[in-house]
Amino acid sequence: MARTSLEGIRVLDLSRVLAAPWCGQNLADLGADVIKVERPGAGDDTRSWGPPFLKARDGSDTADAAYYLAANRNKRSVEIDLSCEAGQQAVRELAAVSDVVLENYKVGQLKKYGLDYESLRKVNPSLIYCSVTGFGQTGPWAHRAGYDFIIQALGGLMSITGEADDRPGGGPQKVGVAVSDLMTGMFATQAVLAALFHRERTGEGQYIDVALLDVQVAMLANMNTNYLVSGQPPKRWGNAHPNIVPYQTFKAADQWIVVAVGNDEQYRRFCEAGGRPELHRDERFARNADRVRNRAILVPLLEQMVATRPAEHWIAALEAAGVPCGPINDLRQVFENPQVQARGLRVDIEREDAGPVKLVGNPVKMSATPPSHRLPPPRLGEHSAEVLGALLGYDDAAIRAAAGRG
Repeated sequence: MARTSLEGIRVLDLSRVLAAPWCGQNLADLGADVIKVERPGAGDDTRSWGPPFLKARDGSDTADAAYYLAANRNKRSVEIDLSCEAGQQAVRELAAVSDVVLENYKVGQLKKYGLDYESLRKVNPSLIYCSVTGFGQTGPWAHRAGYDFIIQALGGLMSITGEADDRPGGGPQKVGVAVSDLMTGMFATQAVLAALFHRERTGEGQYIDVALLDVQVAMLANMNTNYLVSGQPPKRWGNAHPNIVPYQTFKAADQWIVVAVGNDEQYRRFCEAGGRPELHRDERFARNADRVRNRAILVPLLEQMVATRPAEHWIAALEAAGVPCGPINDLRQVFENPQVQARGLRVDIEREDAGPVKLVGNPVKMSATPPSHRLPPPRLGEHSAEVLGALLGYDDAAIRAAAGRG
């Protein structure tokens, strides 16, 4: 098997749901040994967030929802009750032999159990401890619970997502996937990797504070700077672009397509492919800045042009002309796409109770230390005896005694 980037790194994952588990899965894909600590008998909340549920070999539902499968590949599951003294001691012992701790409890909750950063650094001074919360460890809202949907609203994303208020179906919309959670998981991954690099050079561990609200605000990118430069809050443009025209969806004769004209030359070729060269010769539309100012006049003319021919015609004609375009696919079409298949994005990992588990592979390609897909999302507590025995030296009697104490 090829080497992995984080081989030899152990991550103690005390988190659940999506943002921090997404970070844990990223680290696991890169080779880290990720130990997922879960509540006895219940486990991660997302195990029950179905249907759909993973099917057992006999066709019945397993206890694990498809949602859970998305963020827990390559991890080992251990059932530990953090609210009891024996469970807290087991976590402290695991932290002592780990490199990274991930957690997403409410601010101050783990301190009650002696499992906060200051407590655990005493047993492992080089520990990297990453806390993921809705609003961060400081500020007047630090103790509030944060959920992706709420953060998309509070953090401005929904103010720029959805059709304009004066159009059919207008109004704020959330993104179709929990993007605040996922981006927070990505930023947390970045921070953990940077902290590991720092520790490699200095031997020093550190504390990482990542908040969904902070990430949501930061990820608005050019929309932020549009506001900061102009003083005008951006508005919703639906599938249009606030700074580029035409860069949006169009309804062809049979279905919707996307056309993403990035410069004036591409716009010229778009008009010529549609048999409307006069639309690029018109001074009102010749340059992008003019098209942005006059979009209300131009876009209806382009909509009429695109509506005259089917999507297949436009895709072929615009690709030949070098104009970026594409169909709007559902997920069946996505996974049937030959490019998606060629890139190996669909992977199957065998699980004892269910056979091949269908998952989406890690999208990163690396020549020397590629991500790997070693373990399926684990059953609840599947590795409890293995982890407690191999890492902490618990014998069978000790494990049974610990189970009896919760």
